[in-house]
Amino acid sequence: MLSLMQEEAVRFCAELIRIDSTNTGDPASTGDGETRCAELIRDWLSELPSEWFERVPGRGNLVVSIPGKDPQLPRLAIHAHTDVVPADPVKWSVDPFAGEIRDGRVWGRGAVDMKDMIGMLVAAVRQTLREGHRPRRGIVLLFVADEEVEGANGMGFLVDEHPEVFRGVNEAIGEVGGFSVPTPTGDAYTIGIAEKGIAWATLRATGTEGHGSMVPNLEGAPARLVAALQRISEHEWPEEVDATASAVLTGLGSVLGVHVDPRDESGFAQALAPLGPVAGMFSNAFRTTAAITQVHAGSKTNTVPGEAIATVDCRIAPGRDEEFRRVFAELVGPGIEVTWETGQSVVAPYDTALVASMRAAVQAVQPDAQFLPFLTGGATDAKSLDRLGIACYGFVPLRLPPGFDFPGAFHGIDESVPVDALRTGSLILREFLLSQ
Repeated sequence: MLSLMQEEAVRFCAELIRIDSTNTGDPASTGDGETRCAELIRDWLSELPSEWFERVPGRGNLVVSIPGKDPQLPRLAIHAHTDVVPADPVKWSVDPFAGEIRDGRVWGRGAVDMKDMIGMLVAAVRQTLREGHRPRRGIVLLFVADEEVEGANGMGFLVDEHPEVFRGVNEAIGEVGGFSVPTPTGDAYTIGIAEKGIAWATLRATGTEGHGSMVPNLEGAPARLVAALQRISEHEWPEEVDATASAVLTGLGSVLGVHVDPRDESGFAQALAPLGPVAGMFSNAFRTTAAITQVHAGSKTNTVPGEAIATVDCRIAPGRDEEFRRVFAELVGPGIEVTWETGQSVVAPYDTALVASMRAAVQAVQPDAQFLPFLTGGATDAKSLDRLGIACYGFVPLRLPPGFDFPGAFHGIDESVPVDALRTGSLILREFLLSQ
């Protein structure tokens, strides 16, 4: 019977990939794929009570409830998003929306971000229903739209306009974490306990327009903006080692068998080398970063424009949100307007019963597994849930083969997930659900 669950995990992932649920960020070009995904999931979980929330037609959010034996216990939320980022088929070697299964992988946009989790989770839930299991505490399954942009039609919408969905929920599981990493002593499974803050800055400089042949005006809009961007790009943000970072570094040192210090740049890179392609997911976790992503000014070569605009994608080390704002303002300097789209850093404790149940579920399937707390540089729907005081964890269990470029699969060309990882992940999620 467990083999049925494992095959369902693979099949469900592939079927979801075949629904083009691209989120372009533009309402005019984003279709109804998220609703079609949610409707399919609702069919798969038709035995359970569900609710439907749709702020915008075609962008449905499905909430499925698994009643618990003890209604007095706090409930657990498990969430996944149905939208995916765009994929240019010209650049892919496979059709990004064919859900092709070959060479031991499921190929297509969303294979790891995050239709894999939906496939594994739905298969595991169906298996526990077949076994007649009922959890001690209630579990809320959320399959939401719009995570890839800002969540205004997805998790943010639910949190802001339907907080009753989360009544009694004190913990949540979503992305990023759960994937295995190679170490000298075997596989170590990550458990996400934090994510960096996000701050998208739009810088707008204004000045007097003029002819390009005149004496350069260093106070003009383009010159002032370029000077600010140079200060931002040249600033070296310090490595931050707070309690969360210390927990991650201690875990790294334990599984790698070496001292790990991000302030020793060359030594840090060497220490992380055994992690292979996922090393980069750890190396940038402890430092605030600011990447210039867009610059717009002018329409003619011989005309100095009166306005210049740039955007900067900033990711803030946990706990440094206020300090970041102060330093960034100093770098920008006077005469430039800054507007923000922000999300606070998110941190959850590692020494909890929920984390213990994740670890136990993994070891029930892979007894020699080790564990590693993880801090992600990305932003997820945890940003919205954190506003309700819900402790958020990353746990999408995937046993990955050596050399698999997991970070490269996120939003990458030829995104894929190993079939064996889906099978193993469904086993782990079943064990986890049985422990609740």
